[in-house]
Amino acid sequence: MESVSVTPVEVSAAAEDCEENTDSFEKVTSKRSHKRKRDATEVDMRPEESATAAKRPQFPALSGAQLTGGSVEMRRVPVPAHRYTPLKENWMKIFTPIVEHLQLQVRFNLQTRNVEIKTCRETSDIGALTRAADFVKAFVLGFQVEDALALIRLDELFLETFDVTDVKPLKGDHLSRAIGRIAGKGGKTKFTIENVTKTRIVLADTKVHILGSFQNIKMARTAICNLILGSPPSKVYGNIRAVASRAAERF
Repeated sequence: MESVSVTPVEVSAAAEDCEENTDSFEKVTSKRSHKRKRDATEVDMRPEESATAAKRPQFPALSGAQLTGGSVEMRRVPVPAHRYTPLKENWMKIFTPIVEHLQLQVRFNLQTRNVEIKTCRETSDIGALTRAADFVKAFVLGFQVEDALALIRLDELFLETFDVTDVKPLKGDHLSRAIGRIAGKGGKTKFTIENVTKTRIVLADTKVHILGSFQNIKMARTAICNLILGSPPSKVYGNIRAVASRAAERF
């Protein structure tokens, strides 16, 4: 092994070089100090932002007549022959919420057999006409007045209609058995699907009408489609209960 000897002169020269290098170093400011300064400037700017926000103009809300441009809008809901008698018996239950709560005008045209709904000067909500039309349409499709009234009170309710033959092209006795599987003995299957999915279902010949929220309609439609395709009711019950429990945990 060779030994390396270092003289005192070399050591003193190296120390002088280190001192010169340390003099040339620049002091680096930490990121924290930058952040503190930025926070301080933001705090200083907040009063100015609030002052500018206070200077923003405040416009009054527009009325329904101003939103529609002063024009009168009308909706017509056709009524089939088999719903004339129920409409006549429940007319006051339909008339009262449309006129008193939605501030609309409604009448039944005997010549065209349509329920006509139109806006007036007192109408304040621009979406009232659509709600009233959906309410009357739900009653015409076969729902109870109390169930259809939820379309006026709640915003997140919808109507969906589909045909049994859209799911599977059935004819004759096969179609009758599919409708029977949906209804069940004494309506038991239909009531179970309604209670689990929190919807309302109307079976009208080969048509299926569902009233409820978007997620609940999806669950009920899936259960009904499985019944049409031939699944036993016990299996459909288990599936919809599992889906409903997962949805309840999610929300």
